[in-house]
Amino acid sequence: MMTHCGMKETDIKQTVKNMEQERLINRKPIVAIVGRPNVGKSTLVNRLVGNRQSIVDDMPGVTRDRIYFDVEWQHKQFTVIDTGGIIPGDEDEIMVSIYDQAKIACDEADKIVFITDGKEGINPIDYDIANILRQSGKPVFLAVNKIDSHNATLMTSEFYALAIGDPIAISALHGSGGVGDLLDMITEDFIAEEDLPEEEKIIKIAIVGRPNAGKSSIVNSLLGENRVIVSDVSGTTRDSIDSKLTYEGQEFIIIDTAGIRKKAKVDYGVEKFAVDRAIRSIRECDVAILVIDAKEGIADQDKKIASIITEAGKGMIIAVNKWDLIEDKKANTINKFEANLVNEIPFLDYVPKIYISAKTHQRLNNIFTKTNEVYAECTKRVATGLLNKVVNDAYVMNPPQSVKNKRLKILYTTQVGVQPPTFVLFTNNGTLLKDHYKRYIENKLREAFGFFGTCVRISVRERSNKKG
Repeated sequence: MMTHCGMKETDIKQTVKNMEQERLINRKPIVAIVGRPNVGKSTLVNRLVGNRQSIVDDMPGVTRDRIYFDVEWQHKQFTVIDTGGIIPGDEDEIMVSIYDQAKIACDEADKIVFITDGKEGINPIDYDIANILRQSGKPVFLAVNKIDSHNATLMTSEFYALAIGDPIAISALHGSGGVGDLLDMITEDFIAEEDLPEEEKIIKIAIVGRPNAGKSSIVNSLLGENRVIVSDVSGTTRDSIDSKLTYEGQEFIIIDTAGIRKKAKVDYGVEKFAVDRAIRSIRECDVAILVIDAKEGIADQDKKIASIITEAGKGMIIAVNKWDLIEDKKANTINKFEANLVNEIPFLDYVPKIYISAKTHQRLNNIFTKTNEVYAECTKRVATGLLNKVVNDAYVMNPPQSVKNKRLKILYTTQVGVQPPTFVLFTNNGTLLKDHYKRYIENKLREAFGFFGTCVRISVRERSNKKG
């Protein structure tokens, strides 16, 4: 058969296939997991990822946003999107947002896995979702979950009525059934890892802070889309949500996290999991953006979150959001606000501060600029000769006081790690290195080498000094 352009239909199909292959090579393919509430979407995602990444709970609507995870199967890497349970036609504000998020996930996905509940059988909502998925034009794989018996064929037969392909019986909870077969079919035309080009370092940014500081609004503004649900309801973001984007040639992963409230105010259950996930996101990121509400100013909880970031050894930037709401701004308004921040949290005087507005996009790009700078400081290595000169000069300028006629001697200094920059001082007696003198050495290192936005860790080891 010839087309009006003179090309054979088979040639067109081959060209399209080649273009698809090229697109999949240039980025990881994306698979969206969709279905109505409580059919086991997040359980399947956890099974695919290999650990308990998504929040799993019996409460409908626990997964509200679309959440991205990297998965590998048979040396083929792809990205899975976990979506909230969708109910077409539901007019509840949150449910409408969940539906919109699931629809966006389907639009950007290369393939879709439609999860249904084999124990309950077909639900009228399943028909509505099937109709929507057919209109997407994407390959759809129908997975019938919660089937552990040997009567899989009998239990899945009714799902042919959805007219969306052959049903595949799986048990996401136990990993039995056709989970492997499902993955084989999904990844059939994906490119194996060894055939993919090497990726440059992608910097992970965690957006953290108290509830309602504007974290999700910042993410949405950075991405230029409604990537996460923004609502006046406190605690809307429950999972940590990853988004990938490129700014001036550098790739970033933006992690939107749940607001971290005081421990006494956190309800056990889903919210506790969300807070735990936010803290884990801090530990897994490269740079954490601590978002502070400009109208409310610094609070004790902000200080605690800053301590979590410091203890994790991560780079940090303080982003003062809602700066557009500050009235009667003058030339020195930022200086006064920053002086107050330094007074409230003096242990973070090395952390850069940026004054932004997610609503007006004021200075938002500073997040990427400062993140690049802070990441460079976190990964900075200092030549050993120069390092020892700085430490020795600091020692000569201000030698430590002797303790019981014994004086600390710093024999040698070396850098043993980055993220954060970590140094070891070899001394004649480790007990003689007091905390205040360690802080003095740290300040001298910062004066000489910067290390803006990152903590510096100094440890001590004893080594005998044969020259006395």
